[in-house]
Amino acid sequence: MKILGLIPARGGSKGIPNKNKKLLGNIPLLEYTIASAKRAKLLTDLVFSSEDNSLIEIATSLGIQVPFVRPAHLSTDQAGSLEVVQHALKSLSQQYDAVCLLQVTTPFRGEGFIDAAIKTFIEGGTDSLISVQEVPHQYNPHWVFEPNNNTLKISTGEKDIIKRRQELPKSYIRDGAIYITKTEVLLKQHSFFGETIGYILSNPKTHVNIDTIEDWHQAEEILNIGLV
Repeated sequence: MKILGLIPARGGSKGIPNKNKKLLGNIPLLEYTIASAKRAKLLTDLVFSSEDNSLIEIATSLGIQVPFVRPAHLSTDQAGSLEVVQHALKSLSQQYDAVCLLQVTTPFRGEGFIDAAIKTFIEGGTDSLISVQEVPHQYNPHWVFEPNNNTLKISTGEKDIIKRRQELPKSYIRDGAIYITKTEVLLKQHSFFGETIGYILSNPKTHVNIDTIEDWHQAEEILNIGLV
């Protein structure tokens, strides 16, 4: 399969100013994702999408293709990732079977992780694949309640709660490190997921999705104790 690796990063950030080029350790946050993507062998091409000239300069200096400048209306807080991916596909002359979206805010991906995800996606034949973290048993959806007027109901819709922890089915949350989606699903169904979703487990010891300053400090701690 022809897989487009796409790294999006915009200039603005309310939680952490200039987050995508802020130095984490001794290098810009952006560089971690670029370095991981460049090591991947199963990406057909690797493209950077941004409206910010300083980020484009960093990406270009690291050897990443920047064949277009992202429009301003796709670079706001309200712009969705789906529209950013669709714009990239429509802006490129090459045709791809799928897109592997790599977000800068999840900087730590282990050696071979991207290729392992792509291999799992291809072999599974699913519409998409996402990286996930296992949900701790105490937060399992079978033990989570939702408000129902003035009462509570089990979030799964079950009438009776599962009593024993050992009987709980595994559950997962997407962690943002990798999204792989067939092009036809992105363009025709306007979805990242489609009807069938594969998954790959991320390393919980090195995973962080940086949104707040507390997340940034967690990323620094992961670096300081030598986990990556």
